[in-house]
Amino acid sequence: MYSFKMERAESLTSALERFGDSDDAVYLAGGHTLIPAMKQRLRAPEDVIDLSGIPGLRDILVTQDGIEIGAMATHAAVAGSAHVKTHIPVLADLAGGIGDRQVRNRGTIGGSIANNDPAADYPAAVLGLDARIVTDRRTIASGDFFKAMFETALEPDEIIRAIQFPKIERAAYLKFPNPASRYAMVGVLIACISDEVRIAITGAAPSVFRAADFEVALSESFSESSISELTLPSDTMNDDIHASADYRAHLCKVLIGRGVQMLSDH
Repeated sequence: MYSFKMERAESLTSALERFGDSDDAVYLAGGHTLIPAMKQRLRAPEDVIDLSGIPGLRDILVTQDGIEIGAMATHAAVAGSAHVKTHIPVLADLAGGIGDRQVRNRGTIGGSIANNDPAADYPAAVLGLDARIVTDRRTIASGDFFKAMFETALEPDEIIRAIQFPKIERAAYLKFPNPASRYAMVGVLIACISDEVRIAITGAAPSVFRAADFEVALSESFSESSISELTLPSDTMNDDIHASADYRAHLCKVLIGRGVQMLSDH
C-alpha cells in the first residue's frame, strides 16, 4: 500500500474543504471497496477523508413520508432497526443478508450505493422502493442516481448525507447469492406501491435496472400467469465464471415469479 494522509472529518463542511484542498482525495465510509483496492495498489490517493466522525450520519429516523437512513448507518444497524422492521421490513431483510457479520458491522448503506457495485444489494432497494438520495447539496431521485457500473450521478466531491425511503409493507427481495462472497449473482426486489408494481434487479447486469415489461404486466394483473410469456434479454446481462448471461436472464424471471407468489400468499 502506498503512503497517504488520513484525516477524520468532524463535519460535512470540513470534509468538503479537505477534499477541495487536496490534489487527489477520496472519502472513506465502510472501506470494503477502497481499502482492498489500495492494498492491491489499484487506488493510490494522497488523502483519505474518514466520514465516520460526522454527527448525524448514522441516524435512522421516522419522518412524515417514510424512513430517513443516514449514509453511515451500517448494514447491521439497518437490519436491526425497529423503525425499518416496522415500516420497511423488506429493507431490514435485505440488509441482514449482506455478506457476513463482520461485513454487516462495518459496511455502510451510503458507501454501498455510492460505489454502485453491480452485485451489491442496496441499489435494488433504492431503485425498487423509489428512494431519494440526499447529499450535501441536493436530492437525487433513484431513477437518476445509478448510471453505469461503479458510476453514479454524484460529483467527485459530493457526499451522501442520507437515503429517504417511503414506508411500504408489501415488498419482497429474493437473492441468488454467490456462495463464497454472498454478493448477488441475481437479486430481485418487487414492491407494490399504490397501484404500481416496481421491480429492480441487481447482480444480473453492469448496473441495477428495472424490469419494465414485467412491471406493466404485474400492475395490470398481479399473478404469475401474467408474466409467463415474458423474458429478459440476455445480451445485456453479465457473463462471467459464476454464471452465463443466459442463466442470469432465466434466473431473473424465476426470482420474479417467486416474489409474486410470495407476495400473493400474504
